[in-house]
Amino acid sequence: MTSDAAPERAAATLPDGRELTVRLAVPADAPAILDMVHRAFLARPVAGERPDALKDDVRSIEARLDNGLGYLTLIDDRPVGVVMVARQRGALRLGRVCVLPEHRRLGVASFTVDVVLEDLAVRGEERVQLLARQEFPSLQAWWRRHGFEAQGVEGNCVVMARLLPVAVEVPDADAMRGLGLRLAPLLRAGDLIIASGDLGSGKTTLAQGVGAGLGVAGPVISPTFVLARVHPSRDERPALVHADAYRLGGAAELDDLGLDDSVAASVTFVEWGAGVAEALASDRLEIDIRRGIDPDDETRWVFLTPIGARWSHDALATAAKGDA
Repeated sequence: MTSDAAPERAAATLPDGRELTVRLAVPADAPAILDMVHRAFLARPVAGERPDALKDDVRSIEARLDNGLGYLTLIDDRPVGVVMVARQRGALRLGRVCVLPEHRRLGVASFTVDVVLEDLAVRGEERVQLLARQEFPSLQAWWRRHGFEAQGVEGNCVVMARLLPVAVEVPDADAMRGLGLRLAPLLRAGDLIIASGDLGSGKTTLAQGVGAGLGVAGPVISPTFVLARVHPSRDERPALVHADAYRLGGAAELDDLGLDDSVAASVTFVEWGAGVAEALASDRLEIDIRRGIDPDDETRWVFLTPIGARWSHDALATAAKGDA
């Protein structure tokens, strides 16, 4: 793992208005981490062998931080969760993933894991593993919802793994269009792209680059008020269907656009499509665009997550980063 700085990410806000943040842990955090690990693991159902986490002490936590990374989750500056990362048996692994019992079911664990995976992608990592106890199928199901799949068995645990997103730093709008141009040669009819990000993050700018790379008739502009536009190609390449799901209430309303009729013959690019457009294709490219907390800084971090056998992670990384 390199020591490159992670992209800044604005904190989430819980339903009750409290602020949720994640930061890298330092050795001085070891006592707080130990307390959380013990409290969280003691609250889990008793099954099988005693968890190794309950054998931790301050020195072992400090050693984990010295030899890897720790991510501390806070609610209003109070530590409530942790994820540790280290290389074990030649693989990068998550461990000691926990949230204090009184703060569960608030989305804290999902938020933390998303931040950790993005940060590891920025650091140049490509793949991550974890161990899930065989006695807890619900825990394995939770990790599957976060993109992990079973890869084997180690002791009393299932080894679960996933590829990390391809992370690309994009300094300005021209670079965002350039990213779209580089992605376009990888695209073919039937491909689905789901783009997420805040207002003004660059989703439409990225679509413009994709459209230019496909040689479609333009201009490619935000489809917010018409919900979907079809841009035919000027040659034999597929058309670009550019849709906006921002105003839609769910997948049922997406059906009214008739995208399922055109998706097989076109490249379909859906802005604000997360949680809405996934049913259009089981294989898809999910794109998440994040910007820092400084509104005057145009820099964006773009995270590309290939879903399904259609996509080559290596080919996507090569094209996205402009490698020769």
